[in-house]
Amino acid sequence: MKRFDHRILWGSLLILAGVLFMLQNLKIIPSAWGIIWGLFFGLAGGVFLYAFMTDRTQWWPVIPGITLLGLMVLVLADQFFPNFENMWGGSIFLGGIGLSFWVVYLVNREAWWAVIPAGVLTTLATIAILDSFVADSEWVFFIGLGLTFALVGILPTSQGRMTWAFIPAGVLLLLGLFTATPLVPLINYLWPVALILLGGYFIVRNIRA
Repeated sequence: MKRFDHRILWGSLLILAGVLFMLQNLKIIPSAWGIIWGLFFGLAGGVFLYAFMTDRTQWWPVIPGITLLGLMVLVLADQFFPNFENMWGGSIFLGGIGLSFWVVYLVNREAWWAVIPAGVLTTLATIAILDSFVADSEWVFFIGLGLTFALVGILPTSQGRMTWAFIPAGVLLLLGLFTATPLVPLINYLWPVALILLGGYFIVRNIRA
């Protein structure tokens, strides 16, 4: 019965999308299309989240569900605030996708890998906000990635702690600190050292095994 209900939802959603595209091509009520598509994205996101709520073993609908809700907020806000998309569009879109991966990890702690795209997208969303106020925010990217991998190493998983994640975390945090200071030229020497240390770690680990 669950599968049948889901098929009805997916089919109804596709029919509605087809009708909207047809009406838009016929140029019917063109002034309201932004609001209509915003509501459609919200409805589609709700359908995906409903599919997840009815079957918690299937976590993948969370990603398109929350992403579409983010698009709804972006499209509807842009209808009433013309400059909203230019200032907050990228951060809301990327942040929405990142939030979906955070939710995936929270509902399924075995999906530790979801922390990586969640952290990356959250970092990019933060950079999109800072670009409007700060001239140089490249260091935020390295710091964000470093904190993401550090979180991977800290969080418990069914396979034990992912201690290997502390290596890229340390390297990325150092790069972020160097990028945020006048010591940027030292990065040219830091990369080779980091590669040497990483290669040595894998060799020693393999010999111990």
